[in-house]
Amino acid sequence: MELVYRPVIGLALTVFKALAWDIRVTGEEHLPTSGPAVIATNHVGYLDFVFVGYAARPQGRLVRFLAKQEVFDHKISGPLMRGMKHIPVDRFGKAKDSVDESVAALNRGEIIGMFPESTINPSFVPGEGRSGAARMAMAAGAPLLPGAVWGSQRIMTKGRPRNFQRRVAITVDIGAPIGYDPDEDPVDVTGRLMGEISGLVKRAGDAYPQSPAGDSDRWWLPAHLGGTAPTAEAAAEMLATERAARRRKREEGES
Repeated sequence: MELVYRPVIGLALTVFKALAWDIRVTGEEHLPTSGPAVIATNHVGYLDFVFVGYAARPQGRLVRFLAKQEVFDHKISGPLMRGMKHIPVDRFGKAKDSVDESVAALNRGEIIGMFPESTINPSFVPGEGRSGAARMAMAAGAPLLPGAVWGSQRIMTKGRPRNFQRRVAITVDIGAPIGYDPDEDPVDVTGRLMGEISGLVKRAGDAYPQSPAGDSDRWWLPAHLGGTAPTAEAAAEMLATERAARRRKREEGES
């Protein structure tokens, strides 16, 4: 029984229809119709998990996402996330706990969704990924699928006001499973995973059917596509500074 997840899906579909968002999915056939899988994608907007979950609907699957603990601590989103059986990640606690919980879910035949970069990348270009997706897939012997979400940064992303405009195009592309040996180094598998994700993102950006409305609207395009988003190098520095600030805040709160 999915007393929370399915009503939330119904609400999301109503919003999609009301706003006439043009959601295009490719590669959904790579998701198994039964049994476990890990789908790992880039992260450009706060609603990425909604669109990746949408992409699994043709296969009749529900995706359980890893999300930061703060979302579960919120009085509104927390009960919803727990009701949908998503999995909390304490970014400054025991990462192993979320991996173990994810492996248990995979062993029950669930699909796990996650963002290996662990945060929204303001350059909109995939950066270095953490090895959690590979580790949990390998521990459960589950398929490891790369994916790309594009266009969602135009709606809700870090450092920008919300923009629920009509007829925005959002694409979700799911790639074929990443091959791996059971005793392989997860770091090496993660390298291949991020390479496939980067390729999917590049193709999505090149083929995206809409263009900025003007110079002031070029913020959602990566620098290499003529946009004004931070370069990958600048974004990496921004994220490092952000992580350090969060860690200091947490340590001060615990002292």
